[in-house]
Amino acid sequence: MSKQELEILLAPEVAFDELARYEAILKEADLKPGQADYVHLRRRSIDARGRQPLVRLRADVYRAAPPKELFGPWFIYPNVKQGASRVLIVGAGPAGLFAALRCLELGLKPIVLERGRDVRARRRDLAAINKEQQVNPDSNYCFGEGGAGTYSDGKLYTRATKRGDVGRVLRRLVQHGATPDILVDAHPHIGTNKLPAVVQALREAITHAGGEVRFETRVSDLLLEGNQLRGVLTAAGETIEAEATILATGHSARDIYELLHRRGVLIEAKPFALGVRVEHPQALIDEAQYRRAERGLLPAASYSLVHQTEVGGQQRGVFSFCMCPGGFIVPAATAPGEVVVNGMSPSRRDSRFANSGIVAAVELADLDVAQYGPLAGLHFQQQIEQLACQAAGGTQRAPAQLLGDFLKNKPSTSLLETSYQPGLVPVQMEEVLGPVLAERLRQGFRDFGRKIPGYATNAAQIVGVESRTSAPIRIPRDKDTLQHPVVAGLFPCGEGAGYAGGIVSAAMDGERCAEAVAALVRR
Repeated sequence: MSKQELEILLAPEVAFDELARYEAILKEADLKPGQADYVHLRRRSIDARGRQPLVRLRADVYRAAPPKELFGPWFIYPNVKQGASRVLIVGAGPAGLFAALRCLELGLKPIVLERGRDVRARRRDLAAINKEQQVNPDSNYCFGEGGAGTYSDGKLYTRATKRGDVGRVLRRLVQHGATPDILVDAHPHIGTNKLPAVVQALREAITHAGGEVRFETRVSDLLLEGNQLRGVLTAAGETIEAEATILATGHSARDIYELLHRRGVLIEAKPFALGVRVEHPQALIDEAQYRRAERGLLPAASYSLVHQTEVGGQQRGVFSFCMCPGGFIVPAATAPGEVVVNGMSPSRRDSRFANSGIVAAVELADLDVAQYGPLAGLHFQQQIEQLACQAAGGTQRAPAQLLGDFLKNKPSTSLLETSYQPGLVPVQMEEVLGPVLAERLRQGFRDFGRKIPGYATNAAQIVGVESRTSAPIRIPRDKDTLQHPVVAGLFPCGEGAGYAGGIVSAAMDGERCAEAVAALVRR
């Protein structure tokens, strides 16, 4: 087999045209059409540092048939026997689903409990939030099949490469219907419109191999015998026992944190971040990032920003979070009486709006740990979310302010067109965030305005509140066994336990927990 590796910079009009790209790669390899058996695109990233944006490609050119492993390996899930060890998995987000798939590979029978509904039924609950402003506490943008990631973008970029095999997670997703582009793009993304089908295929793989996925099954208590977890009790009164329980509930399952605390299971307060979501015209971000009036074949431009602030002698970082080019702002509350916002993008990223969370770090020193103990961060989140709801009139309409007005601390008499379906209400955001957090965000926005022309003006508006960036609580676990240090048989997992920060890192953590369970069961 003859393989030639190359790296090439191309204009976007060539790089995103399949035929033109193929011809350019062959020319770089000094070959003519027909002389290459296969061109394998390995990496694609955009370099917008110069006057004109370019696309950097890495490719392998094969002059003979490529190896079979280039297209896989696909995963085969053996059917678990009737007598296989049972593993409870609480939560059907990325951590829970990938834990279940890994359990199957290891010969364990996963029983996945999900408080929300399947992806198709869940859409009706999302429509109720957007159109009727009714929040179902068990099925919403955070709870339901696929977890928060299903209806909040599907970004797959992660820096957590030391925690597991990122490529393995991406290949699983492609096997179950995701676009193969996620194996190539530097910042892979599936899209909210395509994720439901992928999530459904993952679930069907689990059930086809003998695992179980039970929807509308909320855990209400733990079956504890001393320091041993034997299983769970559901809200319907059903007792479900298993040899181990993987707790993968996500960072918004506050009732689970309260249950653990009430039952004396050790949990810890941890730092997180909180702020607002800023919305710009996508064209403004495109022009600033690409330095051209029209982006052409280039994808909707994104950005990543960070600034160190100082207020009252305390330094805290302010940074962009979950930037959604060509996207929408969505309501992410999990209970009536609170307003929470998040962002999402469809696969084409073709909305006229760009939005991003802009959040400030919240450290333990900023919380009332003396009064609320490990639940201090949760209380802080709830307090601001409830203030946001009250300030905007008690529905799912969100408080908002023009960004330029926020920087001047003056009221906005009107607001811009928005992608947020429930609607916006003009509010001085400092009244919701408090003076310290508001000042940190102002310092951050001023710095970001120096980095991106037009960013920190009344061409943009801020919408509150972006409060579910990560878990405000960590459920401790042993670094080797991944079990809770006190309660045997309990495996804290994913974002809700404080060990992940996105779809891919949560999926990898789910696989690690499944492997740890297998090691325990086979001892």
